[in-house]
Amino acid sequence: MRESFRAWTENLETFLLEVILEQRRGARAATVRAILFGMSGVFRVAIKIRRFLYNVRILRDSTLGVQVIAIGNLTVGGTGKTPVVEKFARELRDQGRNVAILSRGYRSKPTPLHKRLLNKLLLRDDTTPPRVVSDGKSLLLDSEMAGDEPYMLASNLKDVVVLVDKDRVKSGRYAIEKFGCDTLLLDDGFQYWKLRGRRQDIVLIDRQSPFGNERLLPRGTLREPPSHLARASTIFITKSDGNTEELRKRITRLNPGAGIIECIHHPLYLEDVFTGQRLELSWLKGRTVASFSGIAQPESFEQSLVNLGAEVVYAKRFADHHRFTQQEVINAINRSKKRQAETIITTQKDAVRFPKIDRRDLPMYFMRVEIKILSGAKDFQDCVRKICFR
Repeated sequence: MRESFRAWTENLETFLLEVILEQRRGARAATVRAILFGMSGVFRVAIKIRRFLYNVRILRDSTLGVQVIAIGNLTVGGTGKTPVVEKFARELRDQGRNVAILSRGYRSKPTPLHKRLLNKLLLRDDTTPPRVVSDGKSLLLDSEMAGDEPYMLASNLKDVVVLVDKDRVKSGRYAIEKFGCDTLLLDDGFQYWKLRGRRQDIVLIDRQSPFGNERLLPRGTLREPPSHLARASTIFITKSDGNTEELRKRITRLNPGAGIIECIHHPLYLEDVFTGQRLELSWLKGRTVASFSGIAQPESFEQSLVNLGAEVVYAKRFADHHRFTQQEVINAINRSKKRQAETIITTQKDAVRFPKIDRRDLPMYFMRVEIKILSGAKDFQDCVRKICFR
């Protein structure tokens, strides 16, 4: 039942995305776009009302007495946020901060429905403690319970606390009281206004599609109007190719005081999904490979394989955050072999969602990446110094 519902929601999400990006034509798609356009007007009003209610203190934010860094996007999906969160966490940890990453755990296994309904009916506060993905010493949850991105962060950052809860005031307080954390990183936190205090907002903009189709949800991919970029203290241009002059001008018009950092997702090595064996990236050169992914922008990943000298003979794409079944992986192996692929390459974010399988007749590797700063390194160090030596 749950699997069929998940498949239905993924199909609906894919259909709506194709409609929004005008990849679907015809009267049906045009009608849906018209409805979504009207809903975008309602969404715009809701954003303004919410902001007003916070400004006049009808909706209250909370201060926990520690440094808060919110890292997020103006658009939905695909900016490469997780490696940036990892870079900040690693740098802050190296500077002596006790860091906790607070995530809402998108697509993690939810609290049972009857408990959520009962709490709402009885007007009870949710006192359930946040899920501890990592206590800074051990990995405590799997990717289904934690969500793929928190699990990946906890795997890569062995000595950083990672917590999952929609209420990040509650999880922030838990991080302070239980683990003595003095720095809270809000993963996907630009729109989370309930936690303020000593806060810096870091916003990521994808060079390939900086502001989506320039329309607000649900007709477009913008969570907020571009003018709200003025709240950011630092702006990352991700997936940069150096040709960003016009984009930088627009960012400067929207926020003259923000530091601008350009970066790319830099591949490090390949790692076997099941055994942990590592290979140099040069191993890909001249090989025929299959690409297997469930991410927001699979084209960038597939192009990175080509850039490393591989020939992509088969590419299988799924919806973002798709949780793979054994049969889907086996089907991909069979089709890849028919195309004479020598290996299957996926992303680390996808690898954490792989089921256990016995097939080993075609090796499967994920590509480990990290953020590499191309320009604005001084702005990054200044940002870290403001946090560490405030």
